[in-house]
Amino acid sequence: MKIAAYRYQGHPGVGRVSADGQRIEPFQLDAAQAALGALPLVEAQVAGRALPATGQPIPLQQVQLAAPIPRPRRNVFCVGKNYHAHAKEFAGSGFDSSAKSGGDIPAAPIIFSKVPESVIGPSDPLLIPAEVSTAIDYEAELTVVIGRGGKNIARAEAMQHVFGYTIINDVTARDVQMRHAQWDLGKSFDGFCPMGPWIVTADALDGTDTAMRCWVNGELRQDTRTSLLIFDIPTLIETCSRGITLHPGDLIATGTCAGVGMGMKPPRWLGHGDVVRIEIDGLGRIENRFVDPQARP
Repeated sequence: MKIAAYRYQGHPGVGRVSADGQRIEPFQLDAAQAALGALPLVEAQVAGRALPATGQPIPLQQVQLAAPIPRPRRNVFCVGKNYHAHAKEFAGSGFDSSAKSGGDIPAAPIIFSKVPESVIGPSDPLLIPAEVSTAIDYEAELTVVIGRGGKNIARAEAMQHVFGYTIINDVTARDVQMRHAQWDLGKSFDGFCPMGPWIVTADALDGTDTAMRCWVNGELRQDTRTSLLIFDIPTLIETCSRGITLHPGDLIATGTCAGVGMGMKPPRWLGHGDVVRIEIDGLGRIENRFVDPQARP
């Protein structure tokens, strides 16, 4: 099942995407629930309640898709350096405050976070904070949506806690990341977490082995499979839940692969008018244009 959050005729809604991808069947939610995106549906399923009834289908082309969880209830869990080639390009770039020596592969998952206010929709424009950073980068990432919560979840049981998957672009201000020798600030600017286009439930997608690609202005930059993660999805869930209770709707972005702008010689940062498109097989795509409000027409 694909669950999408959207705006239709000025109002928020949440619906099930039809099998042919042409329509949305809106769930009957009140306005307050609809504003939370898919979160009420995740919580209903975890609690064993039936999903709300659906109404008259709406053509997908008539709605504006929003992030499936437009405002997460807390920070998005994120994983750094979780593909071998990216860990090497990052460690050798000069921007990695966590590297002890060039090419180091982490011995345990590196976890940081993005604030809820960084989330935007799958096709929303991203406003470049030019007054703060001149080194904006992209990172394509498969993201896990937690269903059943828990603390100290064992790796062997972790996949039972997955509700589904979505896509995140872990947009990063590399100069801020380097300046402060930590990652949260440079990852959390407003708009730095494009998400979508919807959530695909775990029974409809094997997130442990699917293809992920990223294009910038039509140029293929990133191309991998999630089976190549250094720390797989069960390990990440086990790690994030150690001493921390995970809740329904929590998000874990699993890390990006090689091919980011930082790793190029010289680095290739995003600027006004650049378009980043990310696709994951079985999930769909997000595509966001980067806009500098101070740029001349």
